[in-house]
Amino acid sequence: MFTKILIANRGEIACRVIKSARKMGIATVAVYSDADADSLHVTMADEAIYLGPSPSRESYLLGDKVIAAAKRTGAQAIHPGYGFLSENADFCRKCAAENIVFIGPPVDAIEAMGSKSAAKTIMEKARVPLVPGYHGEDQNPAIIKKAADDMGYPVLLKAAAGGGGKGMRQVWSAEEFDEGLAAAKREAMSSFNDDIMLVEKYLTQPRHVEIQVFCDNHDNAVYLFERDCSVQRRHQKVIEEAPAFGMNEELRQQMGEAAIKAAKAIGYQGAGTVEFLLDVDGSFYFMEMNTRLQVEHPVTEMITGQDLVEWQLRVAFGETLPKAQHELAIKGHAFEARIYAEDANNDFLPATGVLEYLKVPEQSENVRVDTGVRQGDEVSVFYDPMIAKLIVWDENRDKALKRLTKALSEYRINGVTTNIDFLYNLATCEPFVKEEIDTGFIEKHQNKIFHDNLQTVTEELPMAALAIVLKAQQEASQKSENSNDPHSPWFSTSAWRLNEAHVQHLVLAHNGIEHKLSVEQKRDENRSYYHITVESDELATKTIDCQGELTGDVLSCTLDGYRTKATLCQNDNELCLYRAKGAFRFNRIMPDLGNADDSDAHGGLVAPMNGTMVSVLVNAGDSVEENQALVIMEAMKMEHTIRAPSKGVINDVFFNEGDMVDGGAELLAFIAEES
Repeated sequence: MFTKILIANRGEIACRVIKSARKMGIATVAVYSDADADSLHVTMADEAIYLGPSPSRESYLLGDKVIAAAKRTGAQAIHPGYGFLSENADFCRKCAAENIVFIGPPVDAIEAMGSKSAAKTIMEKARVPLVPGYHGEDQNPAIIKKAADDMGYPVLLKAAAGGGGKGMRQVWSAEEFDEGLAAAKREAMSSFNDDIMLVEKYLTQPRHVEIQVFCDNHDNAVYLFERDCSVQRRHQKVIEEAPAFGMNEELRQQMGEAAIKAAKAIGYQGAGTVEFLLDVDGSFYFMEMNTRLQVEHPVTEMITGQDLVEWQLRVAFGETLPKAQHELAIKGHAFEARIYAEDANNDFLPATGVLEYLKVPEQSENVRVDTGVRQGDEVSVFYDPMIAKLIVWDENRDKALKRLTKALSEYRINGVTTNIDFLYNLATCEPFVKEEIDTGFIEKHQNKIFHDNLQTVTEELPMAALAIVLKAQQEASQKSENSNDPHSPWFSTSAWRLNEAHVQHLVLAHNGIEHKLSVEQKRDENRSYYHITVESDELATKTIDCQGELTGDVLSCTLDGYRTKATLCQNDNELCLYRAKGAFRFNRIMPDLGNADDSDAHGGLVAPMNGTMVSVLVNAGDSVEENQALVIMEAMKMEHTIRAPSKGVINDVFFNEGDMVDGGAELLAFIAEES
């Protein structure tokens, strides 16, 4: 077995590989950029080599530097993780030339699957079912558009060299085609330095089901069953599960054997994933093969009891597969939820910042957290915004789902906007629980996931107000106990006034809509209770009799005789209640005490995030139409287009292509046309 390996990656996957290597007694070498100098994977590894500046093209994507690091440290093999160099055939070839083992498939297999169009041709010859589409070499936009027109809309544009949702666009009509193609090609060139495109018929209700395959160099091949990855945003997976729901043994075997057929068609070795679209009628179609370990591999590990990284290391060393097909079995059910630094309420824009407070759920044989960050680390603009993967297991889907929601409600992150409450809402959403899932799930059930129906917050508004009051009382009590004057009126939170009611006034915002609440404290003998009145313009005015207590982060309360509980997560003026029916986030709007600085106010268009200016599509003096694309920004491998809010004129442009831009910075001076 190898005595030392280098991990050509960062973050969560680097830490994951180090754990398996350490268990096997293999020393590890990390590589790092400026941004990662003090990161967790560097700390965990036995040795570490500096690669260069923070941008990945100046560090992690420099194959020659990675190989030099391996040679310098005496590493016999390189594990590429996923992303970066993991599917780079040239890098694999250079490793072989230096007598360094690439822990992955052979060069020919990477090249065969590196082009989606070439892969389709190979799979067609191997008689693996394919989605109708155009995979030709002629990249004339008119040819591609004609193919789209002929097969009928909607269609899916995909970068031939793509992966991870990059260089992909859904196009719903001929009118949208040109802009969609230009955006997909631009993103593909930025991500892969290759803008060759293919176009496929877009199935409207498909599921994304993938098969984990493993092959050694002794002509053995197995499939470790399937994963359902249908729940996606921006063509990127959000929650994965294994096994796939509604899968009978016959279909499982058919898809597994098709996946092995696909792997053998290219002489595959190592860990690979064959991705299929599963239609409502049970037919399935080859999408692509990822010639690497997948982000979601832990759910397969949880249901099979196998360490797939250990399998990778053993196969790369020349050993046979640890298990034969008949020795593999499915046990229980597992989910993986990807914890991202992103604002789900703002089109999933990536977020940056410092993880000021980080508390993960208690880990056990049922709950696993794969991460590459610690409290105090910075989520930077340079890399993928994933913070961690939360993986849970139980004996069936229902029990595993309950574990997932409980663990999500216990996850605590302050300092960076995350998608935790979004994930909780998704996992508790009735259609998700009932397995009514396809790749359009999030768009289809947006109202349920984001609680856009205000009637759904009629209970949560008084609960949030009660939580704020009880929390303030706790904090005041603690300060009083530590004070030389514990009876000082400055520690009172009752809003008491001589000959007046004990009333506090709060303003809470949910999904951007503000609600006024008054909280009147009452006493009945030795019992305190509250009358909470919701005075919202959007909801009927209602007064609710409330009692409650706050124990740790659990709010127990009675609302007009109805007893209920919620887990509370509070960060400054932001409060989230986790309930069985979902997570409800409120922002407390504080009164304006005259300290607001209006100097930053302007009528221009601002950057929604920290990022890089990819394209400036207009000039000063240009007249623009409503919804016209003006500039394109990129952050954390994601593009975001800023569009004209109305018809108008561009008065000035403040940034050029390639400029780094801070979130909130004014990008353009825009003058709206008077109606």
